[in-house]
Amino acid sequence: MCPSGFSLSSTAEEVTQGIDGTGLTAIVTGTTNGIGTETARVLALRGVHVIMGVRNMVAAKDVKEAILKETPKAKVDVMELDLSSMASVRKFVSEFNSSGLPLNILINNAGICATPFTLSRDNIELQFATNHLGHFLLTNLLLDTMKKTERESKKEGRIINVSSEGHLYSYPEGILFDKINDESSYQKWRAYGQSKLANILHANELARCLEEDGVNITANSLHPGAIITNIVKTDYDASSLCLLDAIGKIVIKSVGQGAATTCYVALHPQVKGISGEYFSDNDMAKPSSQGTDTDLAKKLWDFSMKLIE
Repeated sequence: MCPSGFSLSSTAEEVTQGIDGTGLTAIVTGTTNGIGTETARVLALRGVHVIMGVRNMVAAKDVKEAILKETPKAKVDVMELDLSSMASVRKFVSEFNSSGLPLNILINNAGICATPFTLSRDNIELQFATNHLGHFLLTNLLLDTMKKTERESKKEGRIINVSSEGHLYSYPEGILFDKINDESSYQKWRAYGQSKLANILHANELARCLEEDGVNITANSLHPGAIITNIVKTDYDASSLCLLDAIGKIVIKSVGQGAATTCYVALHPQVKGISGEYFSDNDMAKPSSQGTDTDLAKKLWDFSMKLIE
């Protein structure tokens, strides 16, 4: 049992039990499968107005219908968002801001995993573009709306980056963010690891900037745990998946358990005022040494700002 009172086996419903999210609005990216779907469902169950930012609008509408069938009074909207395209991110934010809705919670959840070397529409390596840069731009463009909401509602804003296991991504030879487009040295799992480390560093530097600005908005990152969802299934053959299914009950979390830490950081009062931290299994944890490197976080921030200009 963690100091929070929850454990790695706690579910998203359990960690939000008794919490009333009525009056809060959240954007959640990547909600058409896995922990994204469960995060949207549980937040809606707790009364949060959920905006689902998705690439696949057809699949998202099915998710929305399932949520409304379970919780008829739920507030759920679907908006198109392709995080690998900066034009799509800008269009999404423009349409969201035009709606006049407030924004209390931003959950940067969407991601792709271990893809072959591919360039995005903006000629940036696809995993870095989708997992980090799209969310970096999205967050940057939504900050004014979040600050306005915080001032008017007097409620703490929360930004959550869903990352991965923080200690897996320490490289003796250093981080090569500035060489992400070098196909000759591309390794798909290393590229994935760097993009997820970037999620942690982004949250840390954002937390520092928000504190410096004196606004009541927190920024944190988290590891959801080992969950077999569509993000990783494409990288395993049939026999490997059978083996994973066989041992899954022992070492792999359910989707409900996988979404728990996200929902905990997004809604629980225990997390109030906590910023620039890394969470795992519904409590604060420690990422790798590179995950706490303030100079690396600033380097990544400056590099990312140049890319979105």
